[in-house]
Amino acid sequence: MSVDLGTGIDIGVDLGAVVAEQTDPLLFATVSGAHLYGFPSRDSDVDLRGVHLLPVAALVGLREPEETRSRMWVRDGVEMDLVTHDLRKFARLMLRHNGYVLEQLLSPLVAHTTDTHAELAALAPSVLTSHHAHHYRGFAKTQWRLFEKNGELKPLLYTFRVLLTGIHLMRAGAVVAHLPTLADEVAEAPAYLPELVAAKSEAEHGGADVDRARVAADVGRLHAALDAAQADSALPGAHDAFTALHDLVVRVRLAGPQG
Repeated sequence: MSVDLGTGIDIGVDLGAVVAEQTDPLLFATVSGAHLYGFPSRDSDVDLRGVHLLPVAALVGLREPEETRSRMWVRDGVEMDLVTHDLRKFARLMLRHNGYVLEQLLSPLVAHTTDTHAELAALAPSVLTSHHAHHYRGFAKTQWRLFEKNGELKPLLYTFRVLLTGIHLMRAGAVVAHLPTLADEVAEAPAYLPELVAAKSEAEHGGADVDRARVAADVGRLHAALDAAQADSALPGAHDAFTALHDLVVRVRLAGPQG
């Protein structure tokens, strides 16, 4: 069964069935990866991310709790990549200046949601700080090194995407992961990004037909823009979201599964 998440993106998989099959209830599940970032290929896998809720017994006994679950498989001819964290671990990641989990939490491509998902999303602004720039700066450097090694378009697009997300976050205080949107909203975005996105749609692992010196200069310019945006950001240097997230985790855990 093909599924359209209400955004015009048809991923060809019944995600409701995937959610229903999980061992413990999911508090939310969203689509991340290239579909969220705005540059999926014809052969892109579906990256499903979310939060599961372990029962109290799984946390108070002698066995180590399964706080993170990861699975890759093929369903309806589509490669699936599912990663979920227990609520407590996800809340801890939110407190650690981790932009990646916030992108998952706030993804508009929602496969499953609950009241707790809405509560977590409402708390997302309270964990944002200027230190989130470090997350995006580090991620960009990792992807750039990968591009230098293999010359593929995918890590190059990831490099641009995370730098622009970081710049936008520092300036606007909002998490935006969609590269075409960022290309329109961040003044420093290279004009050729739409061409790279169009090329990526043809193949997940194709080479990047680009001027290496030009893109290296543009990446360097975006790093400088991120540094400046962090220095000038109105975001605080620290957050005070710990108590609110702690209280939420305790309340939801004790209440048990949600409908």
